[in-house]
Amino acid sequence: MPEQTVTTPPHAPLAGVLERNIRSLVQRRKAEEKAKSGADRLADAITRFTGSMRFVFIHLLLYGTWIIVNLPIVPLPKFDPTYVVLAMSASVEAIFLSTFVLISQNRSNAAAEKRSELDLQISLLAEHEITRLIELVTALAEQVEIQEAKNPELAELKRDVAPEKVLDTIEHAGR
Repeated sequence: MPEQTVTTPPHAPLAGVLERNIRSLVQRRKAEEKAKSGADRLADAITRFTGSMRFVFIHLLLYGTWIIVNLPIVPLPKFDPTYVVLAMSASVEAIFLSTFVLISQNRSNAAAEKRSELDLQISLLAEHEITRLIELVTALAEQVEIQEAKNPELAELKRDVAPEKVLDTIEHAGR
């Protein structure tokens, strides 16, 4: 029998709860963006610009011109024949740019940590709810005498997962 694929129309509406969640996340991001300090906004803008091809092209043009003008064979007045000023300005620029990148990275890491915590909380809640559903379905199956209710895996699945024990086991296994 040939395999059938299910395709969704390109503009199929999303589930209402999904649309609500998307709106909530967008509103949250906008609120967080609004709450940023001026220094954070500046650091983000500089990091965004320095991570662009425009920045690369400007530097190619600027440093390329600087190097060419100061070549001994070029008949123009030399303002940095030893390229010391070029090296110093590039070093100072690198110091500041790396600082801006680190500032943005630290904030991104903090946001990722918050999202990770939220994911963990949602996963724990879902695990707890699924465990309760298994208990409920098992009780219903036993009432109507369905043999699957005697499955030994169900007893294991009905137990709550203790996240701290899982973390301890992972840490111990990694040693």
